[in-house]
Amino acid sequence: MGNLIWHEWARYVAITASVYTIWAAFEGIYFRKFFWDFIGGILRAPGGLQPSPNVSFFVTIIVKAPIIQILSMLTGATLVAIEYPAPFLKGTSIHRSFVARIVLLILHAFIAVLFYQGTNGALYALIAAMAYTRAIMLGETMEEAKNNRGRGGQA
Repeated sequence: MGNLIWHEWARYVAITASVYTIWAAFEGIYFRKFFWDFIGGILRAPGGLQPSPNVSFFVTIIVKAPIIQILSMLTGATLVAIEYPAPFLKGTSIHRSFVARIVLLILHAFIAVLFYQGTNGALYALIAAMAYTRAIMLGETMEEAKNNRGRGGQA
């Protein structure tokens, strides 16, 4: 058996999380639900669970206008472009940086956990961020970064 290459595994998990969350955001536009509405909600006999008035801001940006779903789509598409990578990003510093990916994955998870359909994608994004953190702790580097070492500004 070989050694697990943490950043490669994290890359696959991050791609899965991003694509899942993009799809969940499309579904979340049509079936809008604020995931945390059960905290402090009021249970009514004919109406079911009604969100607390304290969360009216979140209800506005998730249920009334799908701002969070659109932001989730944008962060997911950005992560797919970085992880896959898009031709215009290949070999750039943002493509080689594990720290930038961790920050984007945590931001992506924070946005996706707010609407109901994005909670699984948020969990996968946090797992990918933890795997990238483990890769940093083990001192892993990307193969593209190894090939560019010592070249300076030459093409």
